[in-house]
Amino acid sequence: MLLIAPFFLWGTAMVAMKGVMPQTTPFFVAGIRLVPAGVFVLLFCMLTGRSQPRTLLAWLWIALFGLVDAALFQGFLAEGLVRTSAGLGSVMIDSQPLAVAVLSLLLFGEKIGLWGWLGLGIGVFGISLIGLPDEWIAALLHPTNENLGLGMLANIPGDFTDVKALIVNLFDRGLWLMLLAALSMAVGTVISRFVSRHVDPVVATGWHMILGGLPLFGISAVWETQQWQRLDLSSWMALSYATIFGSAIAYGLFFYFASRGSLTSLSSLTFLTPVFALLFGNLFLSEMLQPHQWLGVSLTLVSIYLVNQRDRLGKWLQLQPTNVEASTKLNLDN
Repeated sequence: MLLIAPFFLWGTAMVAMKGVMPQTTPFFVAGIRLVPAGVFVLLFCMLTGRSQPRTLLAWLWIALFGLVDAALFQGFLAEGLVRTSAGLGSVMIDSQPLAVAVLSLLLFGEKIGLWGWLGLGIGVFGISLIGLPDEWIAALLHPTNENLGLGMLANIPGDFTDVKALIVNLFDRGLWLMLLAALSMAVGTVISRFVSRHVDPVVATGWHMILGGLPLFGISAVWETQQWQRLDLSSWMALSYATIFGSAIAYGLFFYFASRGSLTSLSSLTFLTPVFALLFGNLFLSEMLQPHQWLGVSLTLVSIYLVNQRDRLGKWLQLQPTNVEASTKLNLDN
């Protein structure tokens, strides 16, 4: 339950953030989600007697961690959430397990194996069914001479026949921003393993939230207006939930586990986040999914099982020829 808790909290926090976006501004939301949460985490560390960073190298790692996983990730996330739905945004962010798996293989030598790669591939395909524009999915499911290749792009509203226009549209839709958020989170997850070598991971989580959140407040102060004037009591409650549960508790648990277990297995659980976000987005924001998107949700669940059970499935597959040979030999002897 503790392993799943961060992803439940992230998914529901995504819905809470989306609900208050019309009353506030994205960088203010990103900052308010980080800085107070960092203070809460550090207060917890003080009460539990966890040691603070003591070396320059530790602070440098925390600063890099804060830049990538806090400032960039939350900035891209908040700005992208303005342009997309809570469920879709969560799905796009949770494409990051594939990047984490590759980085973990290269940097830490984590074994992924056939079943792991198969699970990651199914997961990426699943989130693609949910995240790609409906017109692309329709063209792929019902191909004709008119909607294949560049013709498929032409079926989407606007001029998408050149790459630049396509990228601009993805940016405007929020998908590109969410993918950048996913990459930031993936790199941040890997950085957390290096940070934990120099400082307590929970302490690093608190400091990286503060160091990464302050620049977001600065950007908000310079470029945004009416950040809190239109917020009512329910909006402040939603922001408080996203701050305390969706940041302080969720990030503290996630990076604690990331410092101790397999990054690939832990990261694959982030495929659960869109499931929670889609469910609660439907309940509270009336966000609806198409049948092919629900298929994508199902495939992400299958991918989680394959990635987390990859070692057991690999051993089972290796044992099958042995069992067959033993059974054949027994029959011949009889």
